[in-house]
Amino acid sequence: MTSLILLVFGVAAVAAVPIAHALLMAAMAAAATSDRIPLDLLVQQMVAQVQSFPLIAIPFFMLTGALMMGGKLGESLIGVLSSLIGRFHGGPAQVGVLSSTLFGGVSGSAVADASAIGSLLIPWQKRLGYPPAFSAATLAAAATIDILIPPSIPMILFALSSNTSVASLFVAGLLPGFLLCGGFMFACWWVGRRRNFPRDTTPLDWTRFRRQLAYASPALLLPVLIIAFLRFGIATPTEVAVLSTLYAGLVSALIYRDLGLKRLHRAVVEAGLATGVVLLVIMASAAIGWLLTFDRMPDGVVGWAQAHLESGWSVILMMNLLMLVCGMFIDLPAAVLLLTPVFVPLANAIGMDLVQLGIMMTVNLAVGLYTPPVGTTLFITSAVAKVKVGETVRELGPFYLVAFGVLFLVSYFPSLILH
Repeated sequence: MTSLILLVFGVAAVAAVPIAHALLMAAMAAAATSDRIPLDLLVQQMVAQVQSFPLIAIPFFMLTGALMMGGKLGESLIGVLSSLIGRFHGGPAQVGVLSSTLFGGVSGSAVADASAIGSLLIPWQKRLGYPPAFSAATLAAAATIDILIPPSIPMILFALSSNTSVASLFVAGLLPGFLLCGGFMFACWWVGRRRNFPRDTTPLDWTRFRRQLAYASPALLLPVLIIAFLRFGIATPTEVAVLSTLYAGLVSALIYRDLGLKRLHRAVVEAGLATGVVLLVIMASAAIGWLLTFDRMPDGVVGWAQAHLESGWSVILMMNLLMLVCGMFIDLPAAVLLLTPVFVPLANAIGMDLVQLGIMMTVNLAVGLYTPPVGTTLFITSAVAKVKVGETVRELGPFYLVAFGVLFLVSYFPSLILH
């Protein structure tokens, strides 16, 4: 059964069938060729997976991001960061990295980050004289910081699949997210200095900077409130998602005063469509995961690892390699939902904390978002910059080095993220 699932899914993926539909096709093929699996039971497994209270957080966090970044906040945020670091080597590129890091505390979606920040920053960087391919590469990599800085949609999905605490994952993701931010900013500085990219040498106007910072501060406060509420147990992640949407609506309506019925309607539609895509992937992945478990595939992986791999570090290396390969071909939400049931028993067998596994998986699969052949943020930023994907990939070398360095720390030094 497992072989048939992989074959049908692989053929459908190569044929450019959407991931959710490819998963459903593989599940239906496996069920139709087996006399042990009633189709109605398979449908029950799909529906049961989305009957989860924590899942309510996903549409609300997406709506929060659409409300906050669809108005004046995006331009104000970029203005603050440009004034602060635009004069350094690679400064305009570093603005993109910091913007993505701060946007991570609002959206939780790397794709939303790449679209929103990319459409604002890439044209500006091109006007300054930056190579379009480097601008696209910077934002393709930086957008993935979004899924490590709370709130994170992939972490919610991992928690749903592994019965792990969402709050623990959110807190554990902070340090890797900040390490990626610092590493990517250093990469921008190093490349900017080596290639002598243009930069703004105008002295900093502190009065203007303070005014911009005060204007953006209500929005910048949101990620701090999210972490505080979760860290001190004031509210559950789902309650925090609802409160963040209410906060975003009030800030947009009363402070920025740019929330009209038209923009509210657009934000709700965007969040609804994005949530629908995620839920379809969840249902299809639930069907595949149940079939693989029914076929005892996770037990087979654990048995093979115990027979052929002698130590915990080699098991972790194998998991990393498999995640990297899967991330290159499968969309991140689907990859999380498919790999979690396989790797949780393996992590338990070597005594790995599931919070560490969740962060390791998130960092790993994030790299796949800007790695060919199916790199979502890679394609988005390349399209915005109007450059070929191959040109963008050639500029990604320093960012891959940083990402693999953070992945190594998360994989082999768990004390850095576990509290």
